[in-house]
Amino acid sequence: MRNTPKKKNTASLSKRRSAGPRRANQFQLARPTLSALEGCPVTGKPALTIISASRRTDIPAFYMRWFMNRLREGYAVYPNPFSGQIHEVSLTPEDVHSIVFWSKNFAPFLPHMAELDGRGYRYYGHFTITDAPRDLEPHTPPWQRSADVFRQLAERTSPSHVQWRFDPILLTSETTPQDVADRFRHIASALEGYTRRCYVSFATLYRKAARRLAEQGIKVIDPPLAEKTALLADLSGIAADYGITLYACCQDALLGDGIHKARCVDGDLLAELFPDRPLVSEARPTRDQCGCVASRDIGVYDTCPLGCVYCYANRDHAAPVAAFRSHAPDRPALRG
Repeated sequence: MRNTPKKKNTASLSKRRSAGPRRANQFQLARPTLSALEGCPVTGKPALTIISASRRTDIPAFYMRWFMNRLREGYAVYPNPFSGQIHEVSLTPEDVHSIVFWSKNFAPFLPHMAELDGRGYRYYGHFTITDAPRDLEPHTPPWQRSADVFRQLAERTSPSHVQWRFDPILLTSETTPQDVADRFRHIASALEGYTRRCYVSFATLYRKAARRLAEQGIKVIDPPLAEKTALLADLSGIAADYGITLYACCQDALLGDGIHKARCVDGDLLAELFPDRPLVSEARPTRDQCGCVASRDIGVYDTCPLGCVYCYANRDHAAPVAAFRSHAPDRPALRG
């Protein structure tokens, strides 16, 4: 049975806080400046916020207890990853347009779906399944188990609500384009009818990731553009065989026949999935060639203990493991 949605609380976040002592009084909060908060041109009301959970860590896999506590409390705080400034965001159903989840393991997410639905939240997910070698992804679940969880998510929502991510594509002295295509095909076959999109990109090796790969003796191969486009053409054809469309993330040089520009926080898709929610879909790229609309990411870097060697979000493996072990799920921020 679905949980009964809570009665709406129309008081503003600041008014609700004024009735009692501040729970996060050590934080100096920065108020949001997104133009999406200026108001919806159709309704004239404040535009709703899209929550990203999260590009910076894996909340569905490791921090769902914290996340659900934040929804029940109605707010979260998070640091700007560059300045360290602390921001606050309302998480009440009245203020949230939708939530975009990102994960390599949605199994811990499944038991919370009834409460999310019952509270009136809208959401879709990016589910990364690559079947990469264990020296690159030492702690991700077996791809068959992930595919089963993927299918469960799609059955409880729809194929349009669950996006498959096959990224990053990382070629090494031990991993050939044919290896990549073979892995892609068996995953696509398992997801046929359960998703409509697949997002891909070739790995961008930040200095910390390049260092980890070198320390493990993994020789990365960065093929020329022609070889990359040839591989993506093969993947696009395979995807089409299983009713899936290929999208390239932040790599516009790879776009072409059958390969579309990715918008991971996609205003058009959000409007299609949740037409009852007013949306100001202002473009707000997170990096060069990004097509995403504005969102608020409540995650924190250096907190995902999966240990993927190529990961841009961790400086090493020890820091996120320590962060996970010291994590307090009742605090307003994921870390700190």
